Amino acid sequence: MIQRIQSIYLLVATILLGSIFAYPFAELLSSDGQSFIFSFNGLSIDNEEGMYLLTIPPIILLVLTTLISFVSIFLYKKRVVQMRMNSLNIFLMLGYLGLNYYYILNFSKQLDGVVSYEITAVFPFVAAILTYLAIRAIGKDEALIRSMDRIR
Repeated sequence: MIQRIQSIYLLVATILLGSIFAYPFAELLSSDGQSFIFSFNGLSIDNEEGMYLLTIPPIILLVLTTLISFVSIFLYKKRVVQMRMNSLNIFLMLGYLGLNYYYILNFSKQLDGVVSYEITAVFPFVAAILTYLAIRAIGKDEALIRSMDRIR
């Protein structure tokens, strides 16, 4: 049921969360001039292959939030379950965002460097707003269905 507005919200949220896998979250410039890239899987040196420091909890949260957003699109027949999953997903998205900022803050302190955030840093927040809008639209659908059941 992609024609429902909440499905569009959830699809855009899934696309935003999925794009974090492809683009960096922030760039750190250390005091000695070396550039580091913080992406979904951790910190890496800009011009070299491989990871400098791997971060597992943000990877798990990002995969989980992306999967919940995608799966909840197809739960349109179970609106209450869909609302609960999306409510949980909002907290996971904000937790992911907080965890990333925590890691970036610690890495910048360790490297004594300057942080430059990319546009993908706001994607989890925008996805959380879109998920909230989807919850409101699902609630309206549920209220409409209940009012129709009352009339019969």
